[in-house]
Amino acid sequence: MTAALASAPPGATASDPLARIAVVAFEDVSPFHLSVPCLVFEPRPQPGLSDSELSDFQLPDFQLRVCAAEPGPLRSRAGFDIGTRHGLKALDWADTVIVPSWRDADETPPQPLLKALRRAHRRGARIVGLCLGAYVVAAAGLLDGRRATTHWHWSEHFAARFPQVALLPDVLYVDDGRITTSAGTAAALDCCLHLLRRVHGAEAANRIARRLVLAPHRQGGQAQYIEHPLPASPQDDRLAGVLDWALGHLDRPLGLDALAERALMSRRTFTRRFRDSTGTTVGQWLAGQRLARAQRLLETTELGLDAVAAQTGFGSAVSLRQHFAAQLGISPSAYRRGFRG
Repeated sequence: MTAALASAPPGATASDPLARIAVVAFEDVSPFHLSVPCLVFEPRPQPGLSDSELSDFQLPDFQLRVCAAEPGPLRSRAGFDIGTRHGLKALDWADTVIVPSWRDADETPPQPLLKALRRAHRRGARIVGLCLGAYVVAAAGLLDGRRATTHWHWSEHFAARFPQVALLPDVLYVDDGRITTSAGTAAALDCCLHLLRRVHGAEAANRIARRLVLAPHRQGGQAQYIEHPLPASPQDDRLAGVLDWALGHLDRPLGLDALAERALMSRRTFTRRFRDSTGTTVGQWLAGQRLARAQRLLETTELGLDAVAAQTGFGSAVSLRQHFAAQLGISPSAYRRGFRG
């Protein structure tokens, strides 16, 4: 994972590398995938926010352009047409370029699009491939020697077509420097919220997630899907209740045995049902939730590092620093300075 507050690349504003966003549209584009970055990064003010929410927290303001990769109007996969005022030249303007999926995993994307992506990357823009958008980024040669992911259904096909890419087939998203890729559908939303959190912090991502009625933080390393979905049962209800309780008590030692006992399950059953429900382990889930809580406290309070560590269950400032360094590549103090600076 790269640093949460990396310096702005050439061509980006020093304070916000998400200030100018270009989203690529093309013939037979999926309306859902095209709408994902538009929803997360749409210009403010946004509908659905109360006056109190607008006054007590300043949401980021983005400039977003949907850019046609081919002459329009473009026909969407749902059958309606999409018209846009911008073409591929807008990729030279953008700080972040997002490719929302691709229409055919076996089709080589148009050369003008691939050249525009390479040009944007050379001048320092962040390139994002959502779902099968990773195919477009890989076809441009930008994933060679890098880690990446895509929709699990296409992982073997992708690995065979692009063997030079270090594919992680079962994660939600991969942030590898100035290139970010995601799995399909809902993981594209997780990826965009991750980018927002990376630049503007946990509070901004939480506000947008709440407006979209989404979980504010799913770790990129979580599994894309559950191999054997389980039917709803009283045990599932108990597990959900334990997860809610744990989120409200992150300052406490939360061991596996204690959580299993609270759910009225054996250790083995609780571990299995937890992974089936969340796609990750208890320890990884707790670490991710504690880190997200610590980020929010560093952004919004004046608490010292020892107090932040105590309130988030890390125990000590030393442990807090270790987790920040391992997951975000930055110290808690530098993280706070970035959001206060």
